[in-house]
Amino acid sequence: MKKNYSLSGMPDFNSLENLKRDYLLSIIKKQFESFGFLPISTSALEKRSNLIGSYGDEGDKLVFQILNSGDYLSKIDINQSELTSKKLSSKISTKALRYDLTIPLARYVAQNQSKLVFPFKRYEIGKVWRADRPQKGRLREFVQCDADIVGDTSLWSEFDLLSLLRSIFNILGLTNMVIKISNRKILEGVFNSFETNSITFFDFCIIIDKLNKLGLEKICDILSQKGFSEYKVLKIKDLFLLKGMFFKKRDYLLKNFKVNKELRNGLKELEFIFNQCEQNKMLKSVDFDLSLARGLDYYTGFILEVPSKNNQSISLAGGGRYDNLTHKFGSKNLSGVGLSLGLDRLFLELESFNLFPETLVSDLDVLFINFGLKEAEAAQLYISEIRKFGKSVELYPTDLKISKQMAYANKRLVKFVVIIGENELKNKKLTVKNMQTGDQKSMTFAEFKKIL
Repeated sequence: MKKNYSLSGMPDFNSLENLKRDYLLSIIKKQFESFGFLPISTSALEKRSNLIGSYGDEGDKLVFQILNSGDYLSKIDINQSELTSKKLSSKISTKALRYDLTIPLARYVAQNQSKLVFPFKRYEIGKVWRADRPQKGRLREFVQCDADIVGDTSLWSEFDLLSLLRSIFNILGLTNMVIKISNRKILEGVFNSFETNSITFFDFCIIIDKLNKLGLEKICDILSQKGFSEYKVLKIKDLFLLKGMFFKKRDYLLKNFKVNKELRNGLKELEFIFNQCEQNKMLKSVDFDLSLARGLDYYTGFILEVPSKNNQSISLAGGGRYDNLTHKFGSKNLSGVGLSLGLDRLFLELESFNLFPETLVSDLDVLFINFGLKEAEAAQLYISEIRKFGKSVELYPTDLKISKQMAYANKRLVKFVVIIGENELKNKKLTVKNMQTGDQKSMTFAEFKKIL
């Protein structure tokens, strides 16, 4: 018989995994709030029209679209010869699961613009869905942790996000992480200097963004197939082979490419960021990566990405500057800049380097052994008191053999097992076993509270 297990890429998490995820979330939330960001919540469902067209052709294909209710096919009037999946989906689906938290933010800002204080600094942590091919580090349902500043064009906001990321990584123990940054205007300036009509700038970005995944030779082959001359392909190849700090790469670009407005402005903006990184001793944490393209349709300037140390093709965080998001919702354009951390990928990164605190292992502080009605009733009085000062505690539900109750305690990784038998009732004491050391002592409840 076929087993109805969970869908691929839609994970469940056990108790210990959830404790570790909560640990991550607590640090991320605390740092978001320490940088002045406040939480909002948006719906998991959005209008299909809000999402489709925001992520480019490749991204749009990954949006989970939801069928309309009722007999949706009866309302369709499309000539069979004109029927395409794109046309059909727009007729039978008006809702979709959110692909990210940025488009819902833009809709939220447009919808509540008169009530918000700008610059609007918000964070949101929630699930998003993508119809991707599941593999390690790439799920269909996952949690994003976003922080954005909307209604502000200051480059200080971009530097602020870099400081926020570095702070989070340092607290998590990921002290050697490198934040790759660039500016989309630089790539646009390089593209415009070629004066080509064979592909659009957006298509160029999508190709370049696959550099880490496909390799430089494959990228050059694709550009050749798209109509780039051998001379142009060689210029791109030399550019992406260039090593060194930002200022060396800046000088190379100004010397070897036609300097246009986009290239000049992009380099000027990035120079400010690197100057601030240098003054704040952050240069080791930041790297100028010319190949960084972030293949999303809405980024317009500054972009960032943090690759995993285990797999350079997987990002732990990403983000950038966007200038035209709210226009889609009939609102005046508001510039914004933001970052997004992938909780599930961060979880895998910390697991691989054994960075979760050992104190997270125990998921129950105290277990009272059940000997019967009289002893259980006595235990309940202590249980209520223990819960009042924030410790987790439970009474084993039935009076099974002690060996079975102790086996349960071992599996639950309980810190302390408390025994109340006839002697304990008579002497008004507890027998407490420390499950980590194996020590067992008789003590009063007041003494037990001190060691909890």
